[in-house]
Amino acid sequence: MKAITDYKNKRVLVLGLAKSGYAVAKVMHALGADVTVNDQKDLSGDPHAEELKQMGIRVVGGGHPSELVDGDLAVLIKNPGIPYSNPLIRKAERLGIRIITEVEIACELSDASFIGVTGSNGKTTTTMLLGEMMKGSPFEPIVAGNIGTALTSIVQTATKKNVIVAELSSFQLVGTERFHPKVAVVLNIYNHHLDYHGTLENYAAAKARITARQTEEDILVYNADSERVKQFVAAKSKAQKIPFSASRKTDGAYIDNESIYFKGEPILPCGEIGLPGEHNLENALAATAAAKTCGVPTAHIAKVLRSFTGARHRLEYVGDVQGRAIFNDSKATNILATSKALGAFPEKGIVLLAGGLDRGNTFERLVPYLKQAHIKAVLLFGQTQEKLLDACQKAGIRTIKRVGNVEEAVPEAFHESAPGDVILLSPACASWDQYPSFEVRGDMFIREVNKFR
Repeated sequence: MKAITDYKNKRVLVLGLAKSGYAVAKVMHALGADVTVNDQKDLSGDPHAEELKQMGIRVVGGGHPSELVDGDLAVLIKNPGIPYSNPLIRKAERLGIRIITEVEIACELSDASFIGVTGSNGKTTTTMLLGEMMKGSPFEPIVAGNIGTALTSIVQTATKKNVIVAELSSFQLVGTERFHPKVAVVLNIYNHHLDYHGTLENYAAAKARITARQTEEDILVYNADSERVKQFVAAKSKAQKIPFSASRKTDGAYIDNESIYFKGEPILPCGEIGLPGEHNLENALAATAAAKTCGVPTAHIAKVLRSFTGARHRLEYVGDVQGRAIFNDSKATNILATSKALGAFPEKGIVLLAGGLDRGNTFERLVPYLKQAHIKAVLLFGQTQEKLLDACQKAGIRTIKRVGNVEEAVPEAFHESAPGDVILLSPACASWDQYPSFEVRGDMFIREVNKFR
């Protein structure tokens, strides 16, 4: 970690505890900053809050007192999920105080270079896949970021021998100023998180920050099939551009004769890829392009593509249980992710488990995918039951059942399925109405499935 003195004796407010707040508070304290951590929820008895207090860090929970932000505050480091409408952030903006996320701090401190991966869908899978591929490079990869490990928790020990493969959300990127990855990967841009960003333009601009500080010496791997990526990201980037495409030949990674190629060099046949689904071809292409630019041998890339079967909770193959193929796609928290999961099994009967937090949207866009898939039954839970029920009825699905939660859905799924079918948890919704995270929801699904082994 670089021994910078920029924050010594400076007042720093960390807004939001969680993983990233906890990690960045400790780092800023180690750099000599006067740190205060603030969270909306009551932090009484919280082990992380207690640890920070023992270190001499001020912790304020149960609200957002206005007096925490004044003209003497040097920087506000916000949890990515906290909206900019938060009153403390608004006040900091009025006072001209620097507002960033911990990604910015991690970049300032890191001795290791970064490979940043972003996109509306597929970033977890691509990040994990690329992390495995980079094990064949001269560097030792560390996978972190939005994938679950705070970046400031790993930069403290990362060295120049490492490369940090970072999954980056739009929430994280919008709070960056000088973040500078050597390689940036942009997968796609869809109409997501508009409740946070306000407009598609704002959302795309946040994604584009991944390449904003790149120079001609850096690499941008981008989806040449996405007009939005080309419009909002690739057109503005100064980096060397390496395209990938699942539909046509490019001067990068592409598919031809049902095989993956990179700049004319065959990598492997698509049929040998371990990840199911057409959408994972894009993830494989993006990871291949990034790995090849980093000097990873083709043989190692092909080996990883054959053996990698998915990131946790992202179309994760749980196993064959009583003849059923079980897939945990709990990270499918939107319609597009679930539509892609449904398309991954074109010749299989599917029992779908879906539902969750109601964000105000309908599920009309899911209807064509429900019609196309061979769905034997749908089991619905959570706040969106009625809306999903309407979509399933419009799709002509005959067997639709409402259940209390994922735990109740699993035995029903076995009852409604037969050997040779797929049981798929792909909720199309966030988990927060019933579960604290999609990880908890997915783990609960796996636990219940294991009872039938």
